[in-house]
Amino acid sequence: MAVVAAAAVALGVLMVDNDLQNDGGPPQPAAAQSAAPAPRPATPAAPAASAPQTAEATPSVMKASPPLRIRIPRIKVDAPVTGLGLDASGVLTVPPAANRNLAGWYKDGVAPGARGAAIMLGHVDTKAGPAVFWGLGSLGKGDRIAVDRADGKTAAFEVDAVESFAKSDFPDERVYGPTPDAQLRLITCGGAYDRKKRDYLENVVVFAHLVPGG
Repeated sequence: MAVVAAAAVALGVLMVDNDLQNDGGPPQPAAAQSAAPAPRPATPAAPAASAPQTAEATPSVMKASPPLRIRIPRIKVDAPVTGLGLDASGVLTVPPAANRNLAGWYKDGVAPGARGAAIMLGHVDTKAGPAVFWGLGSLGKGDRIAVDRADGKTAAFEVDAVESFAKSDFPDERVYGPTPDAQLRLITCGGAYDRKKRDYLENVVVFAHLVPGG
């Protein structure tokens, strides 16, 4: 994985990719889904400006609590979560590549379930093979994500869209910007693999929102 500037939260997301491109590469978002805008775009609009929603449609946001585990049944992900901070240059650190089944969460940002966009990332692969977010691109609208938290509660999310963006034209504000409700972003690498640069050319981003049923 590679560097993605995150102007909206004044940091860069560094995602380390490997020098082994597995046969066929990781799954990519469907073309129709990649072209579709997320139903809940990450915009800085104030909560009062958003359309009214019923309690049944949108649950109340949760108090902040660190995530301990992420589960995505559709792609058989069941992985522990580690907190990530910034290094001396202001770049977000990444989960150790030695553990392929480990996701990361920006611990100084929004907690999953709290108001705003919680940021989680994971390796798509390592030198040893496919990693925790290898299947991220195969998710679709309506798929569920569960994040188990330190307070004993589970934040349940429903996927709105899965999109792939060129790293040279990454939509910082849309991905990292403030939101009036509780949302989740999952990020990994995707697209074509440049063997000369030893880097994927795109980032796959999952957009999801909090739903009842945690």
